[in-house]
Amino acid sequence: METAIGVFSSREKVEEAIQQLLKNQVPQEEIVFLTRSEPDAKLVGKELGAVGGFMGAATGVSAGLIVASIALVPGIGIVLALGVGATTMLGLIGAEVASEAAKTAAKTTEQSQLSGDAALFRDVLKEGHSLIIVRTQSREIMGTACGILDRLGLGTQGRSTAKTQASTRQVGDIAIIDVVGKITMGEGNVMLREIVREMSEKGIKKILLNLQGVGYVDSSGIGELVRTFTTVRSKGGQVKLFNLSKPVQNLLEITKLYPIFDIQTDETSAIQSLSGPSISRAGV
Repeated sequence: METAIGVFSSREKVEEAIQQLLKNQVPQEEIVFLTRSEPDAKLVGKELGAVGGFMGAATGVSAGLIVASIALVPGIGIVLALGVGATTMLGLIGAEVASEAAKTAAKTTEQSQLSGDAALFRDVLKEGHSLIIVRTQSREIMGTACGILDRLGLGTQGRSTAKTQASTRQVGDIAIIDVVGKITMGEGNVMLREIVREMSEKGIKKILLNLQGVGYVDSSGIGELVRTFTTVRSKGGQVKLFNLSKPVQNLLEITKLYPIFDIQTDETSAIQSLSGPSISRAGV
């Protein structure tokens, strides 16, 4: 399952993104919309064709493939959601009041991944931004969604022409992954996923991502960074980012995702944050 994430602060951009996704044959059932804005939720609900509306807390309304839900999330307040995964996402975000549908949906096989993703979305919602999340197994659909969310949800970035490469090294019990090029659909995201999977299979629970050489990240790449963070954490591990390139730092700041990642300024501070000042620097 691939994930693309767009973060929005403008109602106009949200409406345009939803319209473009549907116009370009991205299935409704693969789109989830999260927001604290009732006008934005009603606007998206109209575009998606949801019926029943938001009747109040603890309401889940099924409209064929579209579900409209509302819940009270501790520390955030009212959060509204649309989409097949809406009730699941709300239930996993940590709602104090959630529909029975959400509680049931939270028992699906993707609970662990969704739960981790949802936890990371809290800070974005708390800042008053909305999220469009596309989750699909289709490479073609993901390519379409990425193009739309990159343009409308991430803003214009200068694309890196460098070939994506990743190498690993080890310092004590810490694995360091040096990424150069871009983290995008079908290239850097898959490479990063496979490396992290291999690290996990070896029992490595402390991972550092060196992003100094990364010149471009698309909406699928954002989804992969979130996936990496939550997957490792769900297995009792830790992931930290360091040496962020200017494009990556700007992207995380613009999308308000910067606070949700553990980011260190350089390799020394990143290593010390995981192991303390006395760790040996002898790499393997």
